[in-house]
Amino acid sequence: MIQFNHVYKTYPGPTHALRDVSLEINKGEFIFLTGPSGAGKTTLFRMISGFDKPSSGDVRIAGYDLTRIKSSEIPYLRRKIGVVFQDFRLLKGRTVFENVALPLEIRGERPTQMRRRVEEVLEQVGLTYKSSQFPEQISGGEQQRVAIARALVHQPGVLIADEPTGNLDSALSEEIMDLLEKVNAQGTTVFVATHDMGLVKRRSKRMIEIRAGQVTIDQ
Repeated sequence: MIQFNHVYKTYPGPTHALRDVSLEINKGEFIFLTGPSGAGKTTLFRMISGFDKPSSGDVRIAGYDLTRIKSSEIPYLRRKIGVVFQDFRLLKGRTVFENVALPLEIRGERPTQMRRRVEEVLEQVGLTYKSSQFPEQISGGEQQRVAIARALVHQPGVLIADEPTGNLDSALSEEIMDLLEKVNAQGTTVFVATHDMGLVKRRSKRMIEIRAGQVTIDQ
């Protein structure tokens, strides 16, 4: 599902964001990605999403070779990936329903199919009763659930979440992690970046630690 083989990523400067990273994530796994700020977590996620290519080494995501992928193929790669951000990134002028529907609108789905799928995913995250409200009318935990619903609405095989509990208190963090575990139980590969080692220790999941661009722990 996700394979990195001796991957390096260097930005002008030079900044060595990733150094000889090798890892393999199988379909249906749940993985935590840990490490300090600036360690390379975001670069790794950007590569998985097709926003960055490796400077050297091989990256394969959901059957696509990112070292050889054509620009025309990247939208199809991204249809297989859902992304959740720490800051939610919801559109304030759109309702909960409209925010979740956005990826399907971009794909040109028919309105009847779109409505059915959005209703399904809002039920999955427990927000059916909030569908007509706007982001500023709901809590931070609810906004993060909307962001998760939006990431899931196009039924991706992989869900990557970059610090999804970073702006939430401990109780809401556990609620979001419970939701991500339910998503994983339904067959989606889930890859979560977090600084919260307490949260990681409370969940019996594989952990990959990255420091200074290198994988230091994979267990």
